Amino acid sequence: MFGDLLKRLTAPAPEPLPDVDARMALTALLVRIAKSDGNYAAEEIARIDRIVASRYEMNPVEAAKLRASAEGLEAEAPDTVRFTRAIKHAVPYAEREAVIEALWDVVLADGERDEEEDALLRMVAPLLGVSDPDSALARQRVEARRK
Repeated sequence: MFGDLLKRLTAPAPEPLPDVDARMALTALLVRIAKSDGNYAAEEIARIDRIVASRYEMNPVEAAKLRASAEGLEAEAPDTVRFTRAIKHAVPYAEREAVIEALWDVVLADGERDEEEDALLRMVAPLLGVSDPDSALARQRVEARRK
């Protein structure tokens, strides 16, 4: 079902993705981080839906449908390293930096910094071309909103 998108993402020289495909790929990355600790919690699913609805100006039903489709893409996507590198080449930096903040939002959705999620995010940020200091600032912004 997602073969064409995955083929374009993992091409040797991927071209920028159309908006609809970029949304799908970035939402799949949110799903992957949420699943990384083996507990795809209701809080994380709800947070993904809120992030997607806000980012892409969708109503709750549209956001849930996008997330559900992204769950399928995430299941079929290659390993995180290749998937993330592909997104890096297909999505502008400003968008990737905002994705790191959204990833931190999902990681912290259940109120805990789980080791597996934390480790995956520390790996994903540089693969997306986002520096450690920018990732730390994104985490701090998310934590500040939660206080």
